[in-house]
Amino acid sequence: MNWIRSIFSRKQVDTVNQEETETPASQVNQKVVRISADNPITKLEEDALGRIKPASSFAKQVLALDPGEGVVVGVLGPWGAGKTSFVNLSQAFLKESGVTVLEFNPWMFSGADQLVQFFFIELAAQLKLRPGLAEIGELVEDYGDTFSGLGWLPVIGPWIERGRVVTDILAKILQRKKEGVRASQNKLREALKKVDKPIVVVLDDIDRLSTPEIRDVFKLVRLTANFPNIIYLLAFDRYRVEQALGEQGIPGRDYLEKILQIGIDLPAVPSHVLNSQIFKAIDSALEDIENPGHFDSEVWPDVFMEVIQPLIRNMRDVRRYAAAIHGTVRDLDGQVALVDALALEAIRVFLPDVFHSLHTSVEGLTATTNGYGYRDEPPHLKEQIENLVSAGGERAECVRSLISRLFPGGARHLGGSHYGGDWKNRWLRERRVAHEDVLRYYLERVVGEQLQAFSDAENAWARITDKTAFESYLQSLPIERLQDVISSLEAYEDEFGAEHVVPATIVLLNLLPLLPDRQRGMFDLDTRMVVGRVVYRLVRALKEPDSVEMAVKEILPQIQSLSSKEKLICIVGYRENAGHKLVSEAAAKTLEAEWRAEVRATTPQQLADETGLLWTFWRAKQEAKSEEPELVVPDTPAVTYALLKSARSETRSQSMGSRAVRRKPQLAWDILVELYGGEDILRARIEQLKATPPDEIGDLFELADKYLAGWKPKDFDDD
Repeated sequence: MNWIRSIFSRKQVDTVNQEETETPASQVNQKVVRISADNPITKLEEDALGRIKPASSFAKQVLALDPGEGVVVGVLGPWGAGKTSFVNLSQAFLKESGVTVLEFNPWMFSGADQLVQFFFIELAAQLKLRPGLAEIGELVEDYGDTFSGLGWLPVIGPWIERGRVVTDILAKILQRKKEGVRASQNKLREALKKVDKPIVVVLDDIDRLSTPEIRDVFKLVRLTANFPNIIYLLAFDRYRVEQALGEQGIPGRDYLEKILQIGIDLPAVPSHVLNSQIFKAIDSALEDIENPGHFDSEVWPDVFMEVIQPLIRNMRDVRRYAAAIHGTVRDLDGQVALVDALALEAIRVFLPDVFHSLHTSVEGLTATTNGYGYRDEPPHLKEQIENLVSAGGERAECVRSLISRLFPGGARHLGGSHYGGDWKNRWLRERRVAHEDVLRYYLERVVGEQLQAFSDAENAWARITDKTAFESYLQSLPIERLQDVISSLEAYEDEFGAEHVVPATIVLLNLLPLLPDRQRGMFDLDTRMVVGRVVYRLVRALKEPDSVEMAVKEILPQIQSLSSKEKLICIVGYRENAGHKLVSEAAAKTLEAEWRAEVRATTPQQLADETGLLWTFWRAKQEAKSEEPELVVPDTPAVTYALLKSARSETRSQSMGSRAVRRKPQLAWDILVELYGGEDILRARIEQLKATPPDEIGDLFELADKYLAGWKPKDFDDD
């Protein structure tokens, strides 16, 4: 996945395009290394920041010191700057020179007594394993034993003052022992003088300790730093340690300067080198993920430079970030655009307060401008955005950039452009978190109905030119989800072409009679309109009337339902408030006449299977020309039942201030009466149906009896 980096070089971003030209190959390992944890490097070949040379120079500087009375040197840098890695590189050069290097990690111990006890035990144990140093190991162990059971803080007062007199106090207390501290110390000093090369004792992670523990470590170093041929190499954050050492007006820096003979501050990582490592880490973290998501090369450079890069300060941050994106992108499985996921993961890792605020800012981030203007929109939307930016603190500009780049709908609250609801399909299609369902999926890992429908539509779109495959896939989905899936196909409108029109229209119109009626809100589209919108957009893609006419003539024989055929003819025709005039007027009239003839010729058994029979008959009867044969409703119970079912509908009403939608069933009674030529005939047909009622008659007989008794619905509250 080196495209993460190569895209940048094409965009000519200032600090990034230097990486291939300014960083010597000898200093930066060009191999992409999987970063799976926040671990320091241990080998020279792992150096990615070009620190081999300064580490070698530092090691030579240490070896050039006169260790006759002991030396303390420091590697200084903030958390995450790579101190441990630098020390490890330096150790490699020290060991090559034959120097013995001992390591002690004070972070593993707690309390002054434990620290002192294990310091000498650990050093003694390591020395005993080194050729020619076993005797010194024994002496170090004996020296450490003289401190056991004494307690580390025997007097009251500032800790710095105690540190100054601790040797004298300990000497007085130990006078009663056969071999006091002084005797043990002298033996150790004499033995160390005979060592031909100094011993380096490394103390790392000092800045991770609590303030009292930091003080204890430096007391320990001060107490033992004057042993000959002992070089202490301390690694810590200068400001953290100085803060811990300061007390009662005595600056911690002054005390630190009395201890350190040499201190080297780690050089800052050049921005182009750090960027190179970020790109390598991203590529490595994503390389084995099968579906990382849509990658927008146009959006990526700006998102990286304005959101991600400012939050990553050092290699520790790089490793934390890489570990985070690997797990998240894998879990998202391509359902969120990759650039969006990478940006949000940077916020999650480095700005947790902002990330937590995302959960309560979804509406403000994703709501688009309504059709009635933005001046009257709810004020809480802007408040959500302002609170989000405020949560960024000193990184507020990164948060503003995040909103501007990832959430166009919410960016208007920061002075950006206004986006209408017509953008939502595009954002959903591209899996942008600008769409509410995609953002919620990222935050909650739960696929919402709309996102699930669009995922299905995406799979359907991949098969749309193959009629059999397209039909088979749609039929494999739960029937109750099909309407949403078909509706989601509108998102591909700008890609509809001639190759899609015939197979897709046939499949969709043949599925239309099978789609169940669903409980709808006041403003939801009904099923026929949802399918009709997609079919219209498909057919419209042909542009030329002759091409549309040819396609319609190819499609109609393959559509099974009369009502679906009528739907297509209506879409391309000239019917007022319904037709889109996609064919010539003469062609539309011919298609309509042929359809009416087909209705008259259809057998009663076939008619009984029609789901929209009432409106099929009504359209055929109302639009028939005088020279056409009269349409006669077949005298069969099955046809009567089909007509009653298709005549049933619901009126819906919603009271002011209430979200509840009230529904009341009704029959298109006047149309039924006209189709049968009178209410008496209709009554007779209904009585005939009652003699052999179907199993799922529902409330049809009850409704019919009310109408036959003279009931006429006037408004929703009538009984």
